[in-house]
Amino acid sequence: MAISQKGRQSRKATGGRYKSPRAKKKYELGRRPTNTTIAEKDVKKEIRGRGGAKKEVFLTASTVNLLNPKTKKYEKVKLKTVAESPANLNYVRRNILTKGSVVETEKGKAKITSRPGQNGSLNAVLI
Repeated sequence: MAISQKGRQSRKATGGRYKSPRAKKKYELGRRPTNTTIAEKDVKKEIRGRGGAKKEVFLTASTVNLLNPKTKKYEKVKLKTVAESPANLNYVRRNILTKGSVVETEKGKAKITSRPGQNGSLNAVLI
């Protein structure tokens, strides 16, 4: 069955089901999460978006564009592990990268500011 991003839930607060006023529409289609992981090779996959727009996503990443707030310079550094993840506690164990995750790098801890599953870059700020 297709993943839908339809607005309302299918169940009421009481547990009863809502009757759908209409069928699912093509523009409400979603997709499975990318679950970008830390691995040796950078792999990008291109996805067709609405209106024919192209979207590149990371499947695996080994380096990150790290911003040092003191010097205001970017540097490409190697990733080690995921230290914290606000999205899901299990993402730390599985080393899955999401926006807001705190990662361990060669220069120290950093917070991811980009969305690795949505755009084809991985940016972070040194903490």
